[in-house]
Parts: sequence; C-alpha cells; structure tokens
Amino acid sequence: MNQPSFFQRWFGSRKPQGVDSPEALAASSPTVGRLPAAGVPAAVASAALPAPSPEFSARFELGDEIGRGAMAIVYKATDRRSGQQLAVKRLALQREFSQEDLADVRARFMREARAASHLHHPDILRVLDAGEADGDTWIAMEYVLGRDLSHFTRPAELLPVAEVLALVARLARALHYAHSHGVVHRDIKPANIMLDRVSHSVKLMDFGIARIADGSRTRTGLVLGTPSFMSPEQLAGLHVDGRSDLYSLGVLLFQLLTGHLPHQAESMAKLMYRIANEVPPDVRNFRPDLPEALALVLALALEKRPELRYPNGEQFAQDLEAVLQALPHEPAPPLQASETPPGTEAFAQTLRLSGQDPVQNAASQPPKDSQA
Repeated sequence: MNQPSFFQRWFGSRKPQGVDSPEALAASSPTVGRLPAAGVPAAVASAALPAPSPEFSARFELGDEIGRGAMAIVYKATDRRSGQQLAVKRLALQREFSQEDLADVRARFMREARAASHLHHPDILRVLDAGEADGDTWIAMEYVLGRDLSHFTRPAELLPVAEVLALVARLARALHYAHSHGVVHRDIKPANIMLDRVSHSVKLMDFGIARIADGSRTRTGLVLGTPSFMSPEQLAGLHVDGRSDLYSLGVLLFQLLTGHLPHQAESMAKLMYRIANEVPPDVRNFRPDLPEALALVLALALEKRPELRYPNGEQFAQDLEAVLQALPHEPAPPLQASETPPGTEAFAQTLRLSGQDPVQNAASQPPKDSQA
C-alpha cells in the first residue's frame, strides 16, 4: 500500500514503546476504573427452557439439538409454512432477568432482533425472523455448515497466520458494515463465528441478541457477553459503540494466533481487573516469528481507551491486509467473500453438546469429549 497504514499514522514516526516496553504503553493509556463485581452475570451450565409454546410448535418442526449455551438452545428445524430448513434458537430470558423487567427486555429484544434481520452481508449469518409468544422467545436463522472458531484456538490446531489475517480482515469489514447500520454485536468470540474452510464461508453469528447502539442499558444492569473478550468499557457498564466490538476482535485475533488469551486469571474478579488495568502482552512473547507490524496492530486494537483504538473496522482490515502482504512467505489464498459487501479460559467457554463434524450453527469440538 502506498499510503501509510492507520497504525503508522497513529504512532507517527516514533517507534511505539508499548510493544517492547509495557510500562511505557501503560503510561500512555490511563487505566479504566476498578470494575463493579456485579457487572457480569454468573456463569451458568446450560439453558433451562420451558416446553415450546403452541404457537412456536405450530410454526416450527424441531429436529436435532445442535448447540447449547448459557442462555439458549439451538435446534435444526423446518419452517412449517415454507418448508425451509433453518436453525432456531430458543432463549431463556426468564432466567436471566427479573420478573418485573421481563416484558421490557422481551420488547427490546424483539426490536433489536428485527434490526439485525436487516443486515445483509455475506459474512453475517442472516436472521430470518424472531418472535415471542406465551413466554417463548426465539430467533430463526439461516442454516449453515461449518465449525466455529473455538476449534482453531487450541495451540495444536491453529490456522496458518496468513489465513488468520485474511479471516479477521473479513470479520472487521463485516463489523464495519453492521456498525454503519447502527448495530453493535457486543459478544464477539470464537463460538459466535462459523468457518467452513471447504467453501471459504465465514459467518458472524448472534447479531440477534446484540443491542442497537443507542446507549441504553438493561434495567438490571446486566452486561451480556463473554468476559474474556469484553472491552474495559463494556465490563465497566459504560456506553459502548463499534470500537468495543473491535477490541473483542483484537482479543479473538490474539487467541487465533497464539492459542492464548491476552488476559487470563483464576477468578472472575482478577480477570476483570486485568482487562481494565493491565497492558496485554506482546503477541511475540508467544509467537516470536510474528512480524512487529502485526504486534503494532494488536497493540492498537487492544488499547484500554476506545478513542485510542481503531475508529472503524475498515481501517483495522486495511492494516491487517498490509501485514498480510508483507509476510515473508507466500500467503495462503485468502478467504473470499461470496459477494462484495454494500482452567484459564474457563470464562471464555460456552457449553455445547457432543456431535459429529461438521455441525451447523454450533461449535465443533475435539473428536472425543465434544463440548461447546
């Protein structure tokens, strides 16, 4: 690229001390205040859902359960009206919110799910419909093949660096598209991204439970998301915008490259404190073979203060592509979009069912003891 990249413009002519000197970068990035312990919901083992409502059963014929998380179960299903095969996610909102707030939460959820259904991007899983009846809340989504990215975060199964950079650049552009339409995802993590390496398909999932970027919060103060991937401002319950998603994408990039999270701890409280206050390690501590330019990109994406991060996904993507082009070895063929778009990781895990590969709209797991 002839023009300087965003991190070159941001850092200027000086070498950023933060990459080699954490103390210097910490001094340039004032810390976020200590986080409230009540800001994140307690980890739960699985969703507890009532029997489907008559309206739901009249609409969908449920097949196999293909995924399970803390607040939802995903089924392979058939739309009785159209005969279309799809994936249906039923949510246990009644367990996560107080009874007096439940009606308001469901109404807001429906507004947000319908807004997500207007996102038409080749790398975003399409939300086809959403509904609520007799306490049953659900989202119908397109049914896709693939493995979620949690499969590729284990040190022995990391993707090639070139493929990771091309993949994350695509995700950055998908987020740029969503943010330009007023939708912030709020829960970027490996389990929410489906990859099919055969068809070169990438799908960013779960926009149906994202919040519109209107600065509102739930009455209970509940912060939805996975703590290991959440930005400091999201953990603190502050206003978030698209830059929070880009921070989470930076955490994802770090994990895909190294098999480690930038911040790890043995307790929730320590994890939250480290995310808010401690400078993440240089990615080259884990992968000395990675170029300095990539370490600079990650340092910028993982800044504590949102105003110091990438302002949008497009600039993040451009810098990743600049690093990709400069790799010393011939890069692997980049993933192509289907069309031009208009003990330490316990907090990052989502419970899944065992199953055969490939799976649909759910995480694939190790060959024996699969879990989501």
